[in-house]
Amino acid sequence: MKAYHLESFGSINGIRLREQAIPALQAHDVLVKIKAASINRRDQYILHQTYPLPARADIIPLSDGAGEVVAVGKDVTRFAVGDRVMGNYFVRWRAGRIGMDIMDQLGCTRDGMLAEYAVLHEDSVVQVPAHLSYAEASTLPCSALTAWSALTNVCAGDTVLTIGSGGVSVFVIQFAKTLGAKVFVLTSREEKIEKLKALGADHVLNYKTNSTWSKAILELTHGTGVNLVVETGGIDTVAQSVQAVAMGGEIALLSPATTLGKVDVVDARAILTPLFVRCITLQPRFVGSRLAFEAMNRAIEQHNLHPLIAKTFSFDAARDAYHYLAAGEVMGKLVIAME
Repeated sequence: MKAYHLESFGSINGIRLREQAIPALQAHDVLVKIKAASINRRDQYILHQTYPLPARADIIPLSDGAGEVVAVGKDVTRFAVGDRVMGNYFVRWRAGRIGMDIMDQLGCTRDGMLAEYAVLHEDSVVQVPAHLSYAEASTLPCSALTAWSALTNVCAGDTVLTIGSGGVSVFVIQFAKTLGAKVFVLTSREEKIEKLKALGADHVLNYKTNSTWSKAILELTHGTGVNLVVETGGIDTVAQSVQAVAMGGEIALLSPATTLGKVDVVDARAILTPLFVRCITLQPRFVGSRLAFEAMNRAIEQHNLHPLIAKTFSFDAARDAYHYLAAGEVMGKLVIAME
């Protein structure tokens, strides 16, 4: 088979395509012929060694992919040849709380999905929602499940703010609307405003022309603030997120990284004091378990949701997807199609 390997860190040129033998199946493994994969910001962090979990040398990249089961180990009971499947981001996290003993991740400490075939333990595999293509399914394991986990406490009638228009934010809009929430979105591009509204956003603000956007959010919510901020901007935006969230509300922290440009270091008191006084919960959300993945997929089927694919690359042009993502301004997901 052909597979990309991260032969050296720090440069996209370090990702090299090689031929190799298909790994042997163990008793509980399934062999998946990958049909499509997708790329996430975390894959850039891994490449540049800024990801919290160090990647294994010479790893096959990408956590996200979907394909067809073409062979199974002798003791496999959960899947059969012909099943359409995806790998779970955390290969050993079935349910409950995450722990350091189950932190192994595809494309980081375990070989990922940027290959023609992948061997996965049956317990780290889930079924593709019946109405989705392989390309659409390949976008779900990281971005979609992160968005789903961020919305854990959302109820009908709640207000949700998400920052940006990447894969996670688009899924937040789609999932939040199915829950009956009102959705606010921040973007830096005027041309995206109507597109985001077409996806279901109720209000879209340009954070470049509304530098004190937290005040605008308060005005739009009649001084109350939103019930949940899905915080993707990290240190750039968290101080304003604290100002924009309602009393007793929640900030789902998805990344500590700086993403919207360099800013001065925020005084901790500007964050901690209102968190305490207004009883705001700051909760990191880190993808999710296999059972959460399966629950999300049932909801996707129930509501006939379709992921938004911004651009598709061929397998031979996989490195172009890295360049495209690095350039920024992607709305939705980038997919690498194997065929």
